[in-house]
Order: sequence, then C-alpha cells, then structure tokens
Amino acid sequence: MTRKNLAILIILTIGYQLSSTACTIIAVGKKASADGSNIISHTDTGPDSRIFVVSAQTFKPGELAPVYWGIQDADRPLKDDGIILGYIPQVEYTYKYFQSAYSHLNEYQLGIGESTTAQREELTCTRENGKQIMTIEQAQIFTLQRYKNARDAIKFIGDLMTKYGFLPSSGDGSETLVIADTEEIWVFEVFGVGPGWTPESGKPGAIWAAQRLPEDQATMIPNWSIIKEINKKDTENFVVSKNYKSEAIDRGWYDPSSGKPFIWQEAYTPLPVEYATGRFWLFHQTFAPNLREWPDRFLNGDPYKGISPYFQIVEPLSIYPFSIKPEEKISVQDVIAFQRSTYEGTIYDMTAGPEWLVPDGKGGFVVSPLATPFPGKDLRKLMKITYRRPVARHRGHYGMVLQLRDWLPNDIGGVYWVYLDNPYFSPYVPIYAGNLSVDDTYKTYDPNKYHEKSARWAIDFVDNLANLKFQEIAEDVKEVRSPFEYDIFKNQKAVEDEALVLYKNNPKAAQEYLTNYSNDLMVDVTEMFINLRNEIITNYTNNHE
Repeated sequence: MTRKNLAILIILTIGYQLSSTACTIIAVGKKASADGSNIISHTDTGPDSRIFVVSAQTFKPGELAPVYWGIQDADRPLKDDGIILGYIPQVEYTYKYFQSAYSHLNEYQLGIGESTTAQREELTCTRENGKQIMTIEQAQIFTLQRYKNARDAIKFIGDLMTKYGFLPSSGDGSETLVIADTEEIWVFEVFGVGPGWTPESGKPGAIWAAQRLPEDQATMIPNWSIIKEINKKDTENFVVSKNYKSEAIDRGWYDPSSGKPFIWQEAYTPLPVEYATGRFWLFHQTFAPNLREWPDRFLNGDPYKGISPYFQIVEPLSIYPFSIKPEEKISVQDVIAFQRSTYEGTIYDMTAGPEWLVPDGKGGFVVSPLATPFPGKDLRKLMKITYRRPVARHRGHYGMVLQLRDWLPNDIGGVYWVYLDNPYFSPYVPIYAGNLSVDDTYKTYDPNKYHEKSARWAIDFVDNLANLKFQEIAEDVKEVRSPFEYDIFKNQKAVEDEALVLYKNNPKAAQEYLTNYSNDLMVDVTEMFINLRNEIITNYTNNHE
C-alpha cells in the first residue's frame, strides 16, 4: 500500500469513528456539586436536535406500545419516530417528558444522558443479523414515560434489553447511560451479544451492568466503558444481568482460574483509543489534578510537542478510576466549560500546531487568524493535519446539562440546560421540568433545508462563517454570547423564586411563567445569531481585502 493510499484509509477510518464516538457524559453527585444538586450532562447528541413536549397520556388495558427505529432521524416530520420493529406492553398512565434524538428529562426530574461506547467486534449485532429490537433511545423514552427514580429505571432498562435484545443505532457500538433523579445517579452499560440472537433462544439479548455513583464524587464517560470490578452482592451499588460475567468466560475473555479479578471494562471492550483516553485525561487533570501524577500533555509554549513521540505516555485505562472526588465543588457552569473545551494549551489543541504558524513581519511567527479547533475534512487533507477530537464538536447536533434538585417542586427543581449545534458558540438556555412547551425556534430543523426561524440553523450559519477568520470571529461571538448566558445564571434564583410564589397558589401559573421565560430566551438566541451572522459577513467580507 502506498503512503498516499494509507493516508486516505486513515482519514476514512477516522471519519467513520467520529460518526459514532462523539458524546461526552459528565455526572456529578449532590455532595460534589456546588449547589447540592445532582448534575448530569450529555454533549454532541443525535442528529435530531428538535426538542418537544410529549404530554402525559392514559391508555386502555391490554394496549401495546410500538418500538421504533428512526427516532434520531432529523429529516422525518417532528413526531414521526420511524419504522415499527415490534411492541411491548403499554402501561395505563405515562408521564410527560421532553423528546429529542435522545430524550433526557421527564416531569419528575428523572434524567438520562447517553454515550455510544466501544465493544468487541464479536458482540456487534445489527437489524440484519438478529431479532433484537430495543435501541437505547427507545429505551430512554419508555423509561421517562414510566419511572420517577433512577434505581427502578436501570432495572427496567436492563429488563428491556434482556427480553427484547439490545440493538445499536449509532454505528455498531455499545451504549452507556447515566440515569439520575434528585437522590441517586447510576451508570448503566450495555453490550450486544453478537449475531444470531432471537427471543426464542431463551438467552439474554444483552450483557449489562449498572453501578451507583457515590454522592461525593463525579465521573465522565468519553465513549468508553468505565465500570471496572463488580461486587454482585452489593445490591446497593451494583445491578447486573445474569450473564454479566458468563459471556466473558464462555468467549474466552476471562479465565476464573487465573486468580485475577474480573474487570468488566477489560472483558468487553477493545484496546483503548486516543479519542477516549484524551478525554479521560482532561477530566481527571481538570477536576482532580493532585489525585496522582497524570501524564504531561500541556504544550507549555512548545508548538512541536504534540507531534513528538519521545515524551508522550501511553497510559493504561486502569489509572482512571470509575469516579473521583473533585478537589473543588463542581457547578453547572463548570460542566458547561468542560463541554466547550477544545483542549486549549495541550497537545490535543488543534489551533496550536506548527502548521498554523505564519510570519509576523518581525522575524518571528504568530498563530494565523484562520487557526480553528474545528478544521473540516478537506482542510485537514490540504494541511496534512492529524485530527485530534476535541470535547466540543462543530458537528455537535445539540446537548444538555441537567440540574436536579430535591428542595424544590419538580416543576421548578429540574432544569434542562440546552445548547444547539456547537457548544463552543451556542449559549445554554434553561427549560424547566414543568414547562408546557418548547418554542418553535428550538423544534424547527430540517438538515436538508435552511430555515430562517430555526435556532439550530442560525447557530450553524455563524459556526460556518467563523471559518472566514476563526480567531477573531470566535471572540466576536463570545462578546455577545457570554453576557447573555451570564445574565441567565445571575437571574436564575430570582426567576425561580417568582415561580415558587406562583406555584404555592397555582402550579399551572408557575408552569406557564417558566414556559414563557424559557421560550422567550430561545427566541432571543435565534435573533442573536441572525444578528451575528449579518455582522460577521459585513465585517469579514472579502470586499475588504
């Protein structure tokens, strides 16, 4: 194989990997958070960024609930969930929840975040090679419709996967969820059982395990399994499928006579990949820098450090624990900042490489104003840039931070902080668990047709225009976005105090107040980015050259 062909193969492989290895989860226990809330976050979620309210419903005894394939598709009509693969028994009453590609929150402050993860090739299952029907996004919807607490929710999802079979829908990977209420946070991981499974086999249709996050700790899932040793007898902190270990034994991936402990993470995943280890490192370096000596991945002014193989440590995943006690309490804003990271100042910073250096006219070099942490495929080919996957993604679809609080009524206590498109640019706006609707600007999006009243398209337009002169335009966006977002957080308590006064007399009035507040912010975001679009094209037009 020629060098040229090898390079093309590498680029194509990276492109495939990025399609299904994009979501980052963060979870923070109530005793580790700055305000005492449980916090979970999911960034770079599925293609359908439209968010809409599905009201509580009542059903007749004996009715069935359809299981869909296509919930993530953004080019379907808003409430078209796709092809029906099968049915499960319906319940008499379902709860209100907010639906999107991966549904995140219901009216009782039950929240879910998702990250597609890596699994051994032998565990891959598809619609074509078996009869499994349960995707993770469909399981999330069923769970939000039926459950109020995380512990019951993980058992329910596990039962769904066991009975109906786990069906990957984002590439061919496994899946990890963080499932939280106001009291507990659980990490749920599910792997396939390989081709050929049928319900009639009597065998479980998935391999799964769940571990509880300690209240004083935080964790992060970077498209990779994080559960390690499992104590099946400790039912307060672990729930597992009956085949959680036997599948590894039967397939020769674990030998009980070896005397070595069974490590879930090692048994069912392939060798670690840098797209995951880089985020493992950044999370631990950020929130527990003194826990141990982490690998040195800071540039410290040396733009060539990232391409030198002589100092880089290839660490085992075992150095990263299931969770850590952060050295400082973590706030919602801290989580947002992490999810916006492009590895600034590290070997993974794509704006810091020598390929971006240009003469400064004084005998030295400066970073080009074109330097971007989000170089597209064609630019990477042209400049021969090695892709380093940042936390924030320009093809980010949408994402969220959930703030779950037990000292407030559910309608006010659950805050669904949402961004659209690229978190590096987009503001996060609050949607409350009690909200009755989502503004049209946040549920209008067709990937095949630009729409002037779509917030997603407005933000995406600016995201693309930033390539005209990224370094300067990014600052222009932040000058508008940052104070807007700052004011939302500054006013949060006053808004919620007002809602609480209304709630005590009339809960519906509080719901309407919070709905109007959130929807007005969504309109403001759309207008903000349309104005930014107009200013950027005016200020950076090539007519100025």
